Amino acid sequence: MDCLFCQIAAGKISAQQVYSDDVMMAFKDIQPQAAVHLLLIPRQHIRSLNDLRPEDAPLLSHMMQTLPKIAAQQGLTDGYRTIINTEQGGGQIIFHLHIHLLGGSNLPGFH
Repeated sequence: MDCLFCQIAAGKISAQQVYSDDVMMAFKDIQPQAAVHLLLIPRQHIRSLNDLRPEDAPLLSHMMQTLPKIAAQQGLTDGYRTIINTEQGGGQIIFHLHIHLLGGSNLPGFH
């Protein structure tokens, strides 16, 4: 298990968790790009968005439905941004599917 996010999900590497359940967790990014910058990961190792299978649909649905609740708990009542970098050409650095949740002050411009 050399995947950083798998190790975090297994509790072998610490992270500043803000949410956790049986299938996913959310924690603070160690290099935040905004006042709130969280990473949401499935506990199950899925390499990238390109590797999702039909049977992963309930997991992804759960993550997407939980995301607004996490955003609200973080005080992001005015809105937020979500980003999924996919593969090296799309900016993915850690090859474990993850969703960036960004909001609050210092949110970089993107239109």
